[in-house]
Amino acid sequence: MYLINKEQNSISKLEAKQFSQLGFRERQHLQEWIANEPNSLGEDLLIIQKEFDGFKETKERLDLLAIDRDGSLVIIENKLDDSGKDVVWQAIKYASYCSSLTKSQIVDIYQDYLNKYFPNSNQKAKDNIIDFIDGKEWEDITLNQGDQRIIFVAANFRQEITSAVFWLMNHQIRLQCFKATPYQLGPQLFLSIEQIIPIKDAEDYMIGMAEKVKEDKNTEVKLQNRHKVRLKYWEQLLNKIKESKCTLFDNVNPVKENWIWGGSGVRNVPFSLVFSKDYARVEIYINRTQNESKLFFDEIIKDKENIEREFGDNLTWERMDDKKASRIKYEISISDGFNQENWEEMIDFMVETSIKFETVFKDRLNKTSNELK
Repeated sequence: MYLINKEQNSISKLEAKQFSQLGFRERQHLQEWIANEPNSLGEDLLIIQKEFDGFKETKERLDLLAIDRDGSLVIIENKLDDSGKDVVWQAIKYASYCSSLTKSQIVDIYQDYLNKYFPNSNQKAKDNIIDFIDGKEWEDITLNQGDQRIIFVAANFRQEITSAVFWLMNHQIRLQCFKATPYQLGPQLFLSIEQIIPIKDAEDYMIGMAEKVKEDKNTEVKLQNRHKVRLKYWEQLLNKIKESKCTLFDNVNPVKENWIWGGSGVRNVPFSLVFSKDYARVEIYINRTQNESKLFFDEIIKDKENIEREFGDNLTWERMDDKKASRIKYEISISDGFNQENWEEMIDFMVETSIKFETVFKDRLNKTSNELK
């Protein structure tokens, strides 16, 4: 690895080091780096526990436990300068222990992690998981339904380890090996984390050929039924709203999701209708880069007093500093949003609120967009 000097049009070689030479330790350093920056492993991962030891009749503990975007559990095992000879067997045991974890148990494990490592944040595990998995409704999210994934991180991998990894991959176990190498240039230290197994460019192909997804049949049936219910609800809602003077959703079709978006005329700031078992909601969802979203939100909220006076009620303003998006919403609680007996109330609420949102916000959103350009 080389450092580029653009001014001198030259490169300087970075010296590869061992972690032990630099005084780094597995748990104190490498594990913390990955826990704080899990996307260093090439994808979005949600760390839900460190040093997890919640296994019956054993005191063993895995380094890091995470969830990927599909809701699968990911066991992450870290070694420093050498993978050792037992890491594969160790990780397989942990994966087998985790295979029986239920959705509620995973939430409890993650909440324990948040309480321990972020005691003053008041974060809720369930809400974080919902936001992480694309904001799906909680009932739609499946956790730990298929096989567990395993990720190894080390500076060097022994041949017996790579041989075992390839054998397991051929038997449809999803594993990845990342080579972590520290570099030094004078007083500066650098870290390279490179996926070496499988080769990154071939990973999607290998996964597509090897994986046989095991579906939970009961969950699948429930999802299909829920999708049918949503399609029917949105069909009724859109028919009703097209009869009103609201134009936000004129070109929107019924979908199986629990939300629909209507254009505001401003990039990545749609009007949105959302319903679940517990609530019906109308919102403006500001979904730009984090910096742009916060600037847009801060500009709009300056006129909060006039907006709420024109709207006729208080709105909920959510800047969501720890997330990319921000939103402004108005919602009502519903005893059971999937019960068709409640749909008339929900539809009337959404239609009336959409009309108000369009009247109060549409020009303001365009004005704010122009001012921020």
